[in-house]
Amino acid sequence: MFRKGALLACTGLCAYALPAFAEQPQPESAPMPPAIPAAQDRPFPGTLKLNVDATDTQHHVMSVHETIPVPREAAAAGDMILLYPKWVPGAHAPEGPIDQFGGLVVKSGGKTLTWKRDTVDVYAFHIPVKSGQTTLDVDFTLLSPITSSEGRVVMTPKMVNVQWDEVSLYPAGYYSRQIPVTASVHLPHGWQIGTALRPSGKSIGDTRTFGTESYNTLVDSPIFAGEYFKKVLLTPPGAVPVTLNMVADKPADLNYTEAQMQAHRDLVKQAVLTFGSQHYKHYDFLMALTDELGGIGLEHHQSSEDSVSEDYYTDWAHSFPQRDLLAHEYTHSWNGKYRRPADLYGPSFNSPQRGSLLWVYEGQTQYWGNVLAARSGLVSKAQGFDALALIAASYDNQAGRIWRPVADTTNDPIIAQRAPLSWRDWQRSEDYYVEGQLVWLDVDTTIRKLSNDKLSLDVFAKRFFGTNDGSFIVSPYRFEDVVATLNSVVPYDWATFLRTRIEQIQPRAPLDGLKNGGYRLVYNDKPNAFVEQAEKNRHRLGFTFSLGFTINKKNNSLMAVHWGGPAFNAGLAPHDVIVAVNGDAYTPEALTDAVKNAKGANAAPVQLLVRSGDHFRTVSIPYHDGLRYPHLERIDGTPDRLSAIYTPRQQ
Repeated sequence: MFRKGALLACTGLCAYALPAFAEQPQPESAPMPPAIPAAQDRPFPGTLKLNVDATDTQHHVMSVHETIPVPREAAAAGDMILLYPKWVPGAHAPEGPIDQFGGLVVKSGGKTLTWKRDTVDVYAFHIPVKSGQTTLDVDFTLLSPITSSEGRVVMTPKMVNVQWDEVSLYPAGYYSRQIPVTASVHLPHGWQIGTALRPSGKSIGDTRTFGTESYNTLVDSPIFAGEYFKKVLLTPPGAVPVTLNMVADKPADLNYTEAQMQAHRDLVKQAVLTFGSQHYKHYDFLMALTDELGGIGLEHHQSSEDSVSEDYYTDWAHSFPQRDLLAHEYTHSWNGKYRRPADLYGPSFNSPQRGSLLWVYEGQTQYWGNVLAARSGLVSKAQGFDALALIAASYDNQAGRIWRPVADTTNDPIIAQRAPLSWRDWQRSEDYYVEGQLVWLDVDTTIRKLSNDKLSLDVFAKRFFGTNDGSFIVSPYRFEDVVATLNSVVPYDWATFLRTRIEQIQPRAPLDGLKNGGYRLVYNDKPNAFVEQAEKNRHRLGFTFSLGFTINKKNNSLMAVHWGGPAFNAGLAPHDVIVAVNGDAYTPEALTDAVKNAKGANAAPVQLLVRSGDHFRTVSIPYHDGLRYPHLERIDGTPDRLSAIYTPRQQ
């Protein structure tokens, strides 16, 4: 053993032999295996047959059988590679649930083949094949989550959500749009089904077989099925059909009024008037009214997956905070599915996506979703204004905007994969959605201002999304295409306008859209109706714009804590539990009264007893501005452009 200080202790001639390991060469990295063959734009030789058994709702397991033709070139090479979808449009991240994939068995001619997972890409499976083997029989299971702690629940005793990308493998080396598939699904007895797919022939028992589609179309056409089910046609005779397919936990949840359904019909009408086109043969809303199936809002070209609370209809007076969901996902048929950022279109579902224009894809969709919800009557103008006040205040007070531009948040689906964040407003997350909405409001009101209210973003929508009416082929766009279309509406330096707001750090939110729309953001102690109801629906209590935190009413723990806010500066953090307020046991009313009583420079601070794990401490919050809620206030003497934006369009 070499002792520290041994050299200093040596006098005279000392000789040291270098340790033998000094002659050992430095390691070299092992060579990487051959890359997975790149997708080529050529027809796949044959048709995949895919059968999914979705009847085992007790175990939450779907069983899959596929018959996959073996191309001659794969047989000649001795290796056929099958891929499990990794990048699915709309997720914006490599979220394919490979962790739920199990039980893979591959056979050919009745003989079991020994498959091997790729050592680099765990979504790829190598299958040994040889001349004379023409098909593979592939079996596996989707071990879907049983509870929300394991992921999104897709199977319950009363309903199931089949997403084809989760229950299929497909051959590498081909554009996925060039792979034909004939799919079928076996459901519990008597269940009805909603999907954009159309059946091929008659159903046999509880098995539905669909017509042959490209793998792209199949993946883009999921299923909602269930015991309690209703279909409603939302379009008049002779129009391109749009259907609302509803599945519920209980039959009573499907009891709607004619006025409620008319708002959904008007959503279709207002969207078609806005975009001036339809890029589908038919469109199917797949809506689950449930507190058991996992929440979802996911766009598809000819359908959308929409999960709302079970009392969506039966408590209509209080369900308005979620009623822009269908409008958002329906807008995606034009923005995101038909027109799509060029770097988000890939040759297959295992090709990486890049989200540089998600502030257009999602941001403008967020804008139109809120506007169309108001134009259709799914929400009132007042409810829409309250929602707009909330997002304006939330993003104007966001701490992370001092270091991170909106453009960088388009990377967050990949960075965070939508996992919970400890300090959401400092990290920023996927702000291209809602801050994108504020930017597009700014664009709309600027167009109106520059054109003396003769033109609007509606004109842009028709010119940008209304091309090639009836076409389902994706039409990619670039930043330059967005700018060029805006300039065709009203000449302006739109490139600088957008780059400043999206690519540069902006300490304040883009609120010029409110000002140009005839309103300002203000705060007072009157509760915002949208905020109040949304918090009730989510079992939360918000002091976001006062103390700077939100409370989980189920366990009295802090959820979001505003970075740099009064609570943060007093030392509070997410997951702290409030035990007492000013010496008395915590109740929501006690904390509300404490904030009211602390108003004024000479008032005593709010005293909280909090628990952090097994530790207790008393925290003093020197906050004296009282309760604060955001609202929109009219600017006298200015055009009321916001009201004009929210007004229904006429034929």
